[in-house]
Amino acid sequence: MTAKTVDPELKPLLWAEIDLAAIAHNVAELRRITRSNARLLVAVKANAYGHGAVAVARTALEHGATDLGVARIDEGLALRRAGIAAPILIFGHTPAGRAAQLREHRLVPTLFGLSHARELSAAVRNFNLPLPVHIKVDTGMGRLGLACDDLRPPDSGRAVEEIRQIMALPGLVVEGIFTHFATADHAELDFAHQQLRRFTQLKAQLEAAGRTGLVWHAANSGAIMAVPESHLSMVRAGIAVYGLYPSAQVDQSRLTLRPALALKATIVHLKQVPAGTPISYGCTYRAPVPTTIATVPVGYADGYHRALSNKGVVLVGGQCVPVVGRVCMDLTMIDAGRVPGVRVGDEVVLIGRQGDETISADEVAGLAGTINYEVVSALTERVARVYI
Repeated sequence: MTAKTVDPELKPLLWAEIDLAAIAHNVAELRRITRSNARLLVAVKANAYGHGAVAVARTALEHGATDLGVARIDEGLALRRAGIAAPILIFGHTPAGRAAQLREHRLVPTLFGLSHARELSAAVRNFNLPLPVHIKVDTGMGRLGLACDDLRPPDSGRAVEEIRQIMALPGLVVEGIFTHFATADHAELDFAHQQLRRFTQLKAQLEAAGRTGLVWHAANSGAIMAVPESHLSMVRAGIAVYGLYPSAQVDQSRLTLRPALALKATIVHLKQVPAGTPISYGCTYRAPVPTTIATVPVGYADGYHRALSNKGVVLVGGQCVPVVGRVCMDLTMIDAGRVPGVRVGDEVVLIGRQGDETISADEVAGLAGTINYEVVSALTERVARVYI
């Protein structure tokens, strides 16, 4: 997808620039450090972490990805409607009532236990072909999945037996088994290694019982970088695809990532205010000196966090200027008094580079008290995506 010239009168007032060359670079870097015979699944859930699922999926598949991952069936259906034919795994729960859509659109659901598997089996047993599925195993995340033996209540049976029962159900064919790490982005990796041991023990038990040829996958972005022995049959790359590191604790020397998203807006209003002027809801800020207040058309309904009220910074005229007053649903105010010649229509960078200055998603996350994942994936549909 290439950039198009936009009529200045039609240019959006708020937009996210998505650098598809950066996506391609990051996928290639992840492919470079991943075990050569392992498949590379790129997670494009949550509109590709706010970057645009269709454009990211196409770019990733052109540069080394083999599979795609989504959280919900409707995300997978949107990719199919866009003409994307690659394997798509649904990480989250898919009700059995949507089995026909799974079959028709070649979407692979995840099973979390025997009861869900039985429901899906009953829904698909009259299909001409069996439905491929993956089974998720809980090795310590405590979120979704069939629990490993040492995480089960007493007398609840063995995990390997539950999986074998699922494999015997009519209408289903188990293609893969996976787990998810809770701490692979930490400096201390003992718990991640404990999870991996549980997973590989289960793998050995099933293979000893003759269940071979499955796709085994565990590694997320952090584990791709820090736990190479977890690469197995396939890895699942998420945040790193978008040029962001999973945390500040991971070893960033193994690969070089390029942030793919910049968030920009234009100034829509300027006013000169005397000292003491209150700004925005609650009058939580009063100008300490006479200054120029600029209003920017971005707010928490766009995904720009209200927690940035009186904390955030943006770039105008190549300078860092503060967010003042409370971030509103649709508008945010900044103090542009120190920016010479500031005008209505000037570009404001909320994430990204302007001149010699940069504001990263990690910096925004730190100011808002959250993580870079949330900063980018929270951007709503109101924010136009412009691909470069």
